[in-house]
Amino acid sequence: MSRVVFVLTPQVHLLDLAGPAQVFSTADGYELFYVAEEPVVPTWQGVTLQASVEWPALAPEDLLLVPGWREGFGAFAPATLRRLAEHHAAGGTVASVCAGADALGRAGLLDGRRCTTHHDLQDDLARDYPRATVVRDVLYVGDDRVVTSAGIASGIDLGLHLVAQRHGPATAARVAREMVVYARRNGDEPQASAMLRHRAHLSEVVHRVQDTIDAEFASALPLGGLAAGAGVSERTLTRLFTAATGQTPLRYQQVLRVERAEYLIGHGATVESAARAVGFTDARMLRRLRARQG
Repeated sequence: MSRVVFVLTPQVHLLDLAGPAQVFSTADGYELFYVAEEPVVPTWQGVTLQASVEWPALAPEDLLLVPGWREGFGAFAPATLRRLAEHHAAGGTVASVCAGADALGRAGLLDGRRCTTHHDLQDDLARDYPRATVVRDVLYVGDDRVVTSAGIASGIDLGLHLVAQRHGPATAARVAREMVVYARRNGDEPQASAMLRHRAHLSEVVHRVQDTIDAEFASALPLGGLAAGAGVSERTLTRLFTAATGQTPLRYQQVLRVERAEYLIGHGATVESAARAVGFTDARMLRRLRARQG
């Protein structure tokens, strides 16, 4: 079970913390920890939190996440910043929400990397960390296991992005649906999952069919079988699905295959092996679809 360790500072924003915490607790397979330099952590919204001053043992698959705080507050001791840097150096992922990017900057993790933060803080981040490349007007940015987000509600998008990276888009889609986050917002990267982009509708029939395709997109899924599983005719399913998502079920499946193949290729797979992994018999169809989407 992977650990997600939230590193808290006084005047932390509740939603910066609660949004990603809800994502990872819904995803299952995660153990959540809350650490701070003092056991009592006041929030800007007036609720007092209890945290541990003892850090759990960390492994490379664990995640450290720094939620943001009210502007003008928030500071970490050098020992805490060293922990952030050491975890990344050991192969771990470090993330931030909103002003939490400042802690990553102080830990030296933004140097030479792309990052973002809340739009009100972007100028400050660029000034304070001139070796960083601040990407403006995006929701989240990932660069070499350093992931930063814009803040507040975008912490949910950040959490879903990290879940999709670790467990695949089907798991992230399930979490998003359980959280009633159908209108998933994208970061600046094109790999944001179509499983989430095309959930901004209220058709339960289409959601059920999408659940099937999401879980089995590498398999052959005849329209008749999808329609029978949803209890409607093929014609009705095609009409409902296209109205809800703008795509036919087949086209939706192809988009999922291509996006997953792009992820595999980006992580070292050949086009041929990626094509087979996502259900194509060879790379020709994958190349055609990639060219079409490009």
